[in-house]
Amino acid sequence: MSSLSQEIDVESVENLRRENADFLLLDVREESEYEVASIQGSLLIPMSQLGLRVAELEEHRDRHIVVHCHHGVRSLQVADALRANGFSKVQSMGGGIDQWSLCVDDAVPRY
Repeated sequence: MSSLSQEIDVESVENLRRENADFLLLDVREESEYEVASIQGSLLIPMSQLGLRVAELEEHRDRHIVVHCHHGVRSLQVADALRANGFSKVQSMGGGIDQWSLCVDDAVPRY
């Protein structure tokens, strides 16, 4: 699993959820964005707070972590930063929560 691709598509993330796979869905949007739309079961650690809160991820160091944001830009940056800090099983969810709303769950509001 250490040779994961940099990105994972929303359909594959939904498949992981359906299979009850052991992974962490990390939301790196701001709290105000999370209040508008969120994916059930995700952990919110805004990118702006990650430096101060990275210790909260330590227990997940060896788990598969899927990072998501609004469209996929911040999540790519966070995934890269986590990999640079020894988290080897990290992927960014391509298209972010916007793509999730379009392709997986239209009950999640778009903004």
